Order: sequence, then structure tokens, then C-alpha cells
Amino acid sequence: MGANLTNERVLSTMNVDGSRRWLRPALSAGGFWKRRAMVGWGLIALFIALPIVPIGGKPAVLLDLARREFTFFGTTLYATDTVLLMLAMLGIFLAIFLLTALFGRAWCGWGCPQTVYMEYVFRPLERLIEGDLKAQVAMDKQRLHPRRLLKYAVYAVLAVVLANVFLAYFVGIETLGHWVLGSPGDHPQGFAIVLGTSVLMFLDFAWFREQMCVVACPYARIQSALLDKQSLIVAYDRGRGEPRGKLRKTRLEDTSLARAAAAPLAGDAADSPGASAAAQPTSEPAGDCVDCGACVRTCPTGIDIRDGLQMECISCTQCIDACDAVMDKIHKPRGLVRYSSQDEIEQRISQTVKHKLLRVRTILYPAGLLVIGALFLAVVSNRSDSEVTLLRGIGAPFDVQGGNVMNQMRVKIHNHSTAEHQYQVELVGQPGLQLVGPENPLKVKKGEVRTVGFFVTGKVEAVRGSLDVPVRIKDGNGFDKTVNFKVLGPRP
Repeated sequence: MGANLTNERVLSTMNVDGSRRWLRPALSAGGFWKRRAMVGWGLIALFIALPIVPIGGKPAVLLDLARREFTFFGTTLYATDTVLLMLAMLGIFLAIFLLTALFGRAWCGWGCPQTVYMEYVFRPLERLIEGDLKAQVAMDKQRLHPRRLLKYAVYAVLAVVLANVFLAYFVGIETLGHWVLGSPGDHPQGFAIVLGTSVLMFLDFAWFREQMCVVACPYARIQSALLDKQSLIVAYDRGRGEPRGKLRKTRLEDTSLARAAAAPLAGDAADSPGASAAAQPTSEPAGDCVDCGACVRTCPTGIDIRDGLQMECISCTQCIDACDAVMDKIHKPRGLVRYSSQDEIEQRISQTVKHKLLRVRTILYPAGLLVIGALFLAVVSNRSDSEVTLLRGIGAPFDVQGGNVMNQMRVKIHNHSTAEHQYQVELVGQPGLQLVGPENPLKVKKGEVRTVGFFVTGKVEAVRGSLDVPVRIKDGNGFDKTVNFKVLGPRP
């Protein structure tokens, strides 16, 4: 048992001695790979377009952390829209839960940017520049091989491009354009961000690679809680494939033929030990798996799908394409490795278990998504184009001069609309008080947050202790809101 533990590999990317096991998966360009290629290149185009293509005067997706504004397809959410942000996050989580319950880690293999860029941009360039697996292994002995240096140079250029695309989601294409085209001295912080992100991108795709999926990504750790026995996964059919063994041209297909071949040895000759051994039928593997290892060589995370469902499997379907190609060559039906469920694989012989689309979790998750979607739309439809907050001035709560009490009030207005608005600020039902400000009405540009200071003044006799004063803010576009402001004065 100790020897077995010594020979076990803890991670698919780690050798027994603890050193890094570099994975160079063989390409299996079958039907699934071609479908994934179409999806992958479509997603790459989408990834690049989302922060660039404008919708309603803003990028389709912009996560402006500095301004705390989050734009999705023409709708901008702010940090104060806590309910909407919470509903959006819950919706994303439930959508991931539903996708996993139905199709396992389909997102990892088909839609994750790490997988898409790695398998359809960086690995193809690596094979083009360095050559096949044998040539790549030979280059390991010569660290400064010209082809490998050329590969790293191409990777560096791509890393800079991808880093800029990634940053466009957070700073906007206009700001990013100033950073790229301007002098680094004019925006040292922006230059440092671009440089740091480019370095991280390069290290990810040139060195860290599949370890992002195997070691760093938390999704693999929680998938066991999101899957059930009916979830579609990439699985090996043990009932059909085992016992596995190398394919032999001289395999006897029927034990009756073996008995017939051994029949002439009956009688006295059969009493000898040699004759008795010859009379036994040849033991041959009965399973369809020929133990060629194609599914292992093509796996981008280095696992053996025949060992069952594993955390490292990203459902990329490369093992399906590799196995189907082998089955075609040996004239066996496809599907030894296929999309299936654990129940279907484990109870294949009885054929009593069928894949069920409607299950408890596949009903509850969509129901939750419908509820969240309805709440989101309801909140958005009742959401005002303007947001007003009244703040007390900084410093003393009030000041008394010449028999008058003065309270400083700051009016903070956030214009959510796509046009400039003018907001009128006035006191309601307070004839003994007066509102004094540098500007009234207030001009607030689209998307702008503006704070203007006002003074609420009145005779000391009108304000004793505290008084709740209604303040009305309105514009000419239907916005009309009254907020109470507490005016303070000397105690009676």
C-alpha cells in the first residue's frame, strides 16, 4: 500500500517528486472540437466587442469601479442601487447553478475566457511555432531555443492586446485610448495598471496555463455540490469498455471456437499438462477500450477520464473526439466516452434509468430566476431618473448671527438620465425660514453627481431646538421629491 501511495500523483500537473508536470495535449479535431471552435471564436469576437460597441451612448458593458457605475446593455446601475446589484448577482449565481445542474462544467470547456483563449489562440500558436509534441519536448533541453523565444514574443504581444481589452471593461475605451496613445509620464498610474495586467496575462497563458483550472479556480471545488446523478457530464462507459486491453488481430471471438480447436487433443494426449493448457481457450479482453491512451494524451488538464468524474475535468470533450476516432478505426460504435449522466453510466446494463431533464433543482433554479427577473424589472421600472440626498454641512451644526439662525445644507443630486436636467430647490410650508444658495435651479449633466451647499436661515424665535423642514426638489421632466431636513437652533 505504501508503494501505491508513493506512485500516486497528487495533481494532474504535478509529478510524483513534486516538480511541475508540463502538459502538451494532442489535438483531437473531431466534431465536438469544431463546434467548440465556432462557439469559441464567436465568444472571442463578443469579448472584444462588449466594451467597444456603444448602446445608448455608453459601452455595452462598462464596470467603472472608480465612479461606482456598472453599465449593462444601456442600463447603468450605481453603488446606491443596492437592490438591483443584489438581484443581478443572485441571478448570475442561479444561472451558473442551473447550467451546472444540467450540463456539468460546460461553461469551463465551452465559454470560459481562460479555456477559449488557451485552446483557440495560444495553443495553436504554440504548435505552429514550436512544432509537434516531440519537437516541444526537445526544446525543453535548450531553454533559449529561437523558436521558443519567438513564441514568448508573440505571447507578449497578445498579452498586451488582451490586457487592454480586459481593462476596457473597467475604465472605458476612451480612457484606455488616452493611456495607450499618450505618454506614460502623463498617466503613470494608468501605465502601471496596463503593464501589470499585461504581465499577469503573459504569465497566465505562458506559464500558469491549465493550473488556473486545476488549482486556482474555485468553481471546480463547488461543482460536486451543484451536480447530481442526472447531470450531463463527460463520462467513460465502464460497462462497455472494461476489461480493457490492447487490440490483437488473432483474438478468438467465441469460446466455442476455442473448444472446437481444442477438441482433437482429447484422449490420451489431453492427459498431459501441455495438452491440457493448450485445450484452454485464450483469455482475451472483452471490453471495447483498447487502452490506447488517446483520451489521456488529448486532455488539456492531464487526467484519465476512465477514472470517473474528477474535479479537474472541464468538459472540453477532447477525450470524446479522440475516443470516437479510435472507435472508427477499429470498427466499433462511437460513444465509449460520451456526454452522459452518472446514473446512466452506472446502470447501463439494466436500462432502468433514463436522463431526466425535470428534477428538483432544475425546477427550483429556473423558478428562482423568474422571480429574480420579475423583481429586477419591477425595481427598474419604478426607478427614478434622479437621486437626491440631503446632507448636513461640515462643521458646527448651526450658527447664530444677529438674531438669525443659519444651518448649512448640502444638496446632492445624481442625474441618472441621458440628458441635462435643471433642479429647483425650495422650502415647503415654512414662511419663517429662507433658503439661500449660490445657484438655484441647479444644472446637472447626464450621469453627473453634483453637490451644492445651501443655507437655511430664520429668526431664533422660529427655530428652537430642532425643526423638520420639508425640502422640495423638482425638475421640468416629471421628477418631484420632498425630503425632510432637520434644522437645528438654540434650545428654548
